[in-house]
Amino acid sequence: MTIPNHTNVKKKFGDRLRQIRQARGLSQEELAHLCHLDRSYIGGVERGERNISLLNIHKIADALNISPREFFNDD
Repeated sequence: MTIPNHTNVKKKFGDRLRQIRQARGLSQEELAHLCHLDRSYIGGVERGERNISLLNIHKIADALNISPREFFNDD
């Protein structure tokens, strides 16, 4: 088993979040409002700069009406 590069993991998660958010027609600000997080935090997650917590993954998934597992699917 290889150890993943933490930067790549965060970037991949952020890219997937951006893809889902944009597919739903939401701005970063709108998503932040829906999940009670700061817009700059959402931007940092999407850029792979933040090591997002499980609690915040759950908040964002709830706001997008998806399962948290959808952030980890490559479709």
